Amino acid sequence: MPSKLYVGNLAYSVSSDDLRELFLQAGQVQSATVISDKFSGQSKGFGFVEMGSPDEAARAIQQFNETELKGRNIKVNEAKPREGGFGGGGNRGGGNRGGGNRGRDRW
Repeated sequence: MPSKLYVGNLAYSVSSDDLRELFLQAGQVQSATVISDKFSGQSKGFGFVEMGSPDEAARAIQQFNETELKGRNIKVNEAKPREGGFGGGGNRGGGNRGGGNRGRDRW
């Protein structure tokens, strides 16, 4: 099990320091981050915590999932890689697909 955790259903008043302080009860915290809107700075209501080991991450899930933090029952589970996201590019350019000479005389 990886040691990075998703923490959801956070009250907007929860800070990264609040997350770190809470999760220290389950073991060593490598990082704790509440995700915020890049324009307004407002919390998006979720964050990520990276624990020191997979065992500590499992303990944190067991200890904190569905527990109350600042008036809301938080969700804690293993962080999953983003699906879709911003990778891959895709064929967005369109480009010249030929056929530009249609309807012209060929002789």
